[in-house]
Amino acid sequence: MNKWQKRLYSRYGSWAVVTGASSGIGHAMALRLAEAKLNLVLVARSQHVLEQMATDLGDRYGIDTRVVRLDLAEETGVDTLATITQDLDVGLLVAAAGFGTSGLFLDSQLDQELEMLNVNCRALLALSWYFGQRCAKRGRGGLVLMSSIVGFQGMPFAAHYAATKAYVQTLAEALAVELTPMGVDVIASAPGPTNSGFGARAGMKMGKVLHPEDVAQATLDTLGRKSLVLPGLLTKVLVYSLVPLPRWARVRIMGRVMHSMTHA
Repeated sequence: MNKWQKRLYSRYGSWAVVTGASSGIGHAMALRLAEAKLNLVLVARSQHVLEQMATDLGDRYGIDTRVVRLDLAEETGVDTLATITQDLDVGLLVAAAGFGTSGLFLDSQLDQELEMLNVNCRALLALSWYFGQRCAKRGRGGLVLMSSIVGFQGMPFAAHYAATKAYVQTLAEALAVELTPMGVDVIASAPGPTNSGFGARAGMKMGKVLHPEDVAQATLDTLGRKSLVLPGLLTKVLVYSLVPLPRWARVRIMGRVMHSMTHA
């Protein structure tokens, strides 16, 4: 193990829970944690993908895994996960499950928007509360919450998705202050456009994008050192170029960007 892998294991081992583990950033996070020899609870809706992951990671890294097929949009999802993991010494939560939509808000399907609210916010809140308590009781641990650069201002043509990420961002910022004295590290990871399958589901045409592996590596490198990470040069350029502008201007600029991605 290299230095950062040893730090992850000593600080958060021996078990980590990764939601959204079957694809994208969640999948990349699981791979990085497996390299650090953390045992993994892999959570997603794709049973076959998770089982294959568990086999591959066990054979390659010699770790233990537990597969949990779960839809976090369901109200009982977090309770189910809590019961399944209650016998494990979980020291790290990576809440990577989530999805987005795009287009005019009034043209959206309310059922889909409510499902997104359940996954991106309600489930993340419950997971943070439950595993935050467990980590605080053991005196060490970590929460990785996936924010986004769209969470720093409103975003026309992805209005509700940006709102869910603003929720994640502000929650993570506050929890970092509250939980650090208890030995629990909290980080908000706010990447820019990422090649994670998000764009396809949201109906977006994306140009320059980050790779999930780079987002995962930057996030885990920063965990325990800062409460916010902007993974990748592209993310930093997009965020810092807007910082000097008033909020109303940032909203309109981001709206034009999103409009071009959804109407190309």
